[in-house]
Amino acid sequence: MDASPTSAAPPSHGPGPADAAHPPTHGGPPFLPPAPPPGPVARLRRLAAPVGVMAAVVGAFGYVGAVDPNEPGHYPVCPLLRLTGLYCPGCGGLRSAHAFAQGDIAAALGSNALAVAGYVLFAVLWVVWTARAARGRPMSIAASPAVWWGIGAVLIAFSVVRNLPFGAALAP
Repeated sequence: MDASPTSAAPPSHGPGPADAAHPPTHGGPPFLPPAPPPGPVARLRRLAAPVGVMAAVVGAFGYVGAVDPNEPGHYPVCPLLRLTGLYCPGCGGLRSAHAFAQGDIAAALGSNALAVAGYVLFAVLWVVWTARAARGRPMSIAASPAVWWGIGAVLIAFSVVRNLPFGAALAP
């Protein structure tokens, strides 16, 4: 009986069927999800999130469009308005959404112009998100702290101006 090293199994030359189940971990991220398969099924999966978000938004606007916030008792009153008599940046937002859903853009702007700007911004971002998802490209919104501070400053300025006598046109 010969127990020499020449009787051992030949060395492996590349990944075999057993190696395919356990890919090597050689410096790369260990838990990368597999790439989605090409074709219409992958596109539908990529579009699921933007379509789901739009379905929720359409449902919310449909509800607010059907249930008039100008009628008392359907929606709660803004707590800041009730406690202080001051309009917050969101005051008039439901009336604005109702008018927007009814197609009355002038009334929507009169109730809350900042909300209408938000609807337009949402629509633009949603279209970009959907187009990128259809192409398989990720969508990320990375805003610097200066942008967030700017958004906060706009909201505060809008709130202050709409509560002053010369800003009555911005009040709901």
